[in-house]
Amino acid sequence: MLTHVHPARPRVRRAVAALAIGLGLGCSPALAQQAPGGVPAVPPKLEPPAGFVLFYKAHAIGTQNYECVPTASGLAWKFFAPQATLFQTLWGDITQQVATHFLSANPDESGLARATWQHSIDSSRVWARMQEFSTDAAFVEAGAIPWFLLIRVGDEPGPTGGTFLAQAAYIQRLNTSGGVAPAAGCGAPSDVGAIVLVPYSADYFFYKAAVRPR
Repeated sequence: MLTHVHPARPRVRRAVAALAIGLGLGCSPALAQQAPGGVPAVPPKLEPPAGFVLFYKAHAIGTQNYECVPTASGLAWKFFAPQATLFQTLWGDITQQVATHFLSANPDESGLARATWQHSIDSSRVWARMQEFSTDAAFVEAGAIPWFLLIRVGDEPGPTGGTFLAQAAYIQRLNTSGGVAPAAGCGAPSDVGAIVLVPYSADYFFYKAAVRPR
């Protein structure tokens, strides 16, 4: 079984400063609590450590992908990979693709499969693992995947030496919508191996080490 719903194509406006920090928008209860720079209020455990500063943010549209697998208690959907396109936004409109998000082999962990973000211009990559998560209803939209704080576990420059995303040390996944595994479709032996691609959206915030003044 394979399901995939393509998101509606948004209206596009012309915009300058393609590499500037986007004005990512989300749908969470925390939107009314935006902090300076457009980062929503988050549970304290999702804050990056002191000494790291926001340098980029983007809005993602894609799918959270699950496979029906046997478990000790029967069958269940198991998450196996994200797949999304990250966009810069301006005044609520998508203006330009800036990165892609997917699963790939991390060379810094002997090829271990990790969530990956790759910049669309210089092709630099960063791999990260989840460090903390929250499903707190005061922040996370009902029926949405959790908010994450992820820590870098690998990075790689692009083919011409670009390092834009490779400088990320922490990544937040916030303002999530959708993406939760379905409640049905994985209950019979014939369902084993079935794949479902669940549409989601989120905002990703990238942090790097602050530059110390000389």
